[in-house]
Amino acid sequence: MFDIGFSEMMVIAVVALVVLGPERLPRVARQAGEWIGKLQRYVADVKNDITRQVELEELRRVQQEMQGAARELQSSMQKSVSDMQNQVSELRAEVEASTELSEPPMTHITDWDRVYAIRRSRERIRERRIERERRIGAIRPKRRLVR
Repeated sequence: MFDIGFSEMMVIAVVALVVLGPERLPRVARQAGEWIGKLQRYVADVKNDITRQVELEELRRVQQEMQGAARELQSSMQKSVSDMQNQVSELRAEVEASTELSEPPMTHITDWDRVYAIRRSRERIRERRIERERRIGAIRPKRRLVR
């Protein structure tokens, strides 16, 4: 605590012996030791309390950051789900509309017309999926050529 060497302690002990006398010196030394011990315990308790408070504040800050991140994730997931539901309902409406149109009273529609209609609908689905991935920031893997 204090930088007191052995020689300085000897000087203090001699002065205390002269001033207090041999009968009061042991009692005063014991009382001074008790006070110093109490002071050291009090300082250690204060340090521990401050450390605990700092750790608690840090944990609260981390907890708030995690809750904020969780809220953001939840809202983005809900938005993505609602976008997907909207796209599914649009596709469902288009499919229902195309099935109503694909049942003409005449039988002049060939198989090639159906193939092209299916290709066009698949292409629209693929374009919407790519657009959705672009909006949410997903990275689309490159297509492999199958031989």
